[in-house]
Amino acid sequence: MAPRISLALTIHNHQPVGNFGWVFAEVYGQAYLPMLEALERHPGVRLSLHYSGPLLEWLRVERPEFITRLAGLAARNQVEILGGGYYEPVLASLPERDRIGQLHRMGDELEALFGRRPSGAWLAERVWEPDLPTSLAAGGYDWTVLDDAHFRAAAIPEEDLWGPYTTEDQGRLLTVFGTEQGLRYRIPFRDVEDVIGYLRDHATEDGGRVGMMGDDGEKFGSWPTTWQHCWGEGRWVARFFDALEANVDWLTTTTPSVWLAEHRPIGRVYIPTGSYAEMGEWALPARESRVFAAVLHAAREAGRPEARWLRGAFWRNFQIKYREINDLHKQMLRTSDKVDAMAPGSARDLAIDHLYRGQSNDCYWHGLFGGIYISHMRLATYEHLIAAEDLADTAAGELRAAERRDLDMDGQDDVRLAGPGQVVTVDLTSGAGIGGWDVRAVRHALGAVLRRRREAYHETLRDHEALLAGASAESPTDGSAAPASIHDVVRTKETGLAERLHYDPYERRSGLVRLLASDTDPEAWATGGASELGDAVDGAFEIELLEPDRLVAVRTASIATPDGQAPIRVVKEIFLGGDRRAPTLDLTVTIENRSERALEALLGIEWTLTMLGGGGNPSAWWQIDGARTGHDSSGTAAGVRELAQGNDDVGIAVTTTLSRPAGAWWAPVETVSNSEGGFERVYQGSGLLLSWPLALVARGSFTVRVGHVVATAHDRAVEETGAPVPVIVGA
Repeated sequence: MAPRISLALTIHNHQPVGNFGWVFAEVYGQAYLPMLEALERHPGVRLSLHYSGPLLEWLRVERPEFITRLAGLAARNQVEILGGGYYEPVLASLPERDRIGQLHRMGDELEALFGRRPSGAWLAERVWEPDLPTSLAAGGYDWTVLDDAHFRAAAIPEEDLWGPYTTEDQGRLLTVFGTEQGLRYRIPFRDVEDVIGYLRDHATEDGGRVGMMGDDGEKFGSWPTTWQHCWGEGRWVARFFDALEANVDWLTTTTPSVWLAEHRPIGRVYIPTGSYAEMGEWALPARESRVFAAVLHAAREAGRPEARWLRGAFWRNFQIKYREINDLHKQMLRTSDKVDAMAPGSARDLAIDHLYRGQSNDCYWHGLFGGIYISHMRLATYEHLIAAEDLADTAAGELRAAERRDLDMDGQDDVRLAGPGQVVTVDLTSGAGIGGWDVRAVRHALGAVLRRRREAYHETLRDHEALLAGASAESPTDGSAAPASIHDVVRTKETGLAERLHYDPYERRSGLVRLLASDTDPEAWATGGASELGDAVDGAFEIELLEPDRLVAVRTASIATPDGQAPIRVVKEIFLGGDRRAPTLDLTVTIENRSERALEALLGIEWTLTMLGGGGNPSAWWQIDGARTGHDSSGTAAGVRELAQGNDDVGIAVTTTLSRPAGAWWAPVETVSNSEGGFERVYQGSGLLLSWPLALVARGSFTVRVGHVVATAHDRAVEETGAPVPVIVGA
């Protein structure tokens, strides 16, 4: 008998919660619809498809005919529909109850759409932890697809990755397929003949091998240059499907469930924590990531056997690498606990839906794709967590609170202040800075601004721009007609991005006390190069008073003088007031000179807020000295008593008044990050420095108050439920 082999293609299709509708539509036309049409034209090709919950919801509303056609393919058993966590969460990052809830929701949805419950689950970003078999089995799933890197870490030889294995946790069985590396690298980037030849080379007399290739559907038309290759002149998919049908005498296309019904697993395996190889690289600190990538590349190029043992960091390390990811994750966990405590009913059901949407994985990590750097998706994630917490707090009657609690799980106390219209979190050990400022009525996270930090790929950008020396960033980089993998292509969306690489020496919180050199200029401040004389900006504060709506925190600090360090005492008082639709936040700062000599500096109180104002968005604005400018603009003003900022689309405006006239400097906080489309500049928020010349006599003091009044144009909770939300007026 001639050698035979089977091929199980598994294509994962996903769009994040909060992504723009035009992006859904564009990728639909580039990748999702062409693949469906190709399958209809090639009924002999069988494979499995996965669509995440956000994408399914969009398809149901915007392209219902697609669902009908997909159901037809499923009914004739040409495709198998995979399940997973409904809103594409990294299951390992969730409480067990939410893991199972997300898995059940997807199973229910797919059964309603296609008439059968899924038996296979797609794992978001293939993030694996050894306890997942318990969760997946409880969610009703029998198998999943992992990366070849997982099996390499479990000491499975490459030649033994042509079939599934069993694993278990606490006696709960799960079957795991591994994506075969050779297939993943070839499909769709190598010639069709190369792929068919590779499969023929691995066929066996008994036909007992199955090659699994599980990867993103967007690589078939949506990634840069792949549409022309897959569907245009290259016609790669059509030629590949033709070849599969032409070689049915020895090459069978199948689905994982069909394969499992007819074959036994190869053996048993226990897999350590992991994801695909690139994810481990991205989770490393920037300096280590660059070194690791070079070492791994050299080992692979030289064919050294130790390359298979090289792995990067644990996925959860993103919560160490990015303070903003950790804050988001811990807010999600706190919100989950509150929602879980709600009594059954419609309010709880709605809160669970918002919670699950707020668990969508995309903003909980960062690598080649934008992730946490994509500001509109980060704000959408916060929007749903704010909504869920608001519903839970309203149900519990806990709209006002003052808590001393370790919010970020670093072993140090923080403070959470809540009023009927806002939630403010303060990191005592980092300058008593306001890290979170959530406005409930419009569900807007004012403080969700990303720090400008070094990334390993910034060196790639610098090297790329130096190499091009003014040449087009769109020039071919691989010298071949076929598209290179998205991991290998270097592109930029605008020139001169390397010159825009600036880094913040501390986290971008608000209400920070800055003691700057008197000759500091706006550009030095905006680019992160201002000389800091004091240690209050990110030093630890102690609680002097904590009561409902009010925190007083103090720090015995120091300031550099020509004669050495001089002691000062910094007092920060944060007071919450107002009501649900018009919350207020006041910050009073007092600087006390504890030395016997005069002190001089520029006292700055720094605020960093986001109004979703990138790209010159006219809806997001500053209003200073009677002039309105974009929220991503820069400027200065003197003698300011009042200013305002807002976003008309969000329905929020913040008016700021000062007890003393101040100098005002404002500038956008823009990062340069990598994405599937290339390096790009991204608005993260805008910084505002309010400053006063500080001249303190011996034992003298200086006090200033900054007051904010938030105006909201509507109440999202009322619009969503139709039920009035209790209005509690602040003291």
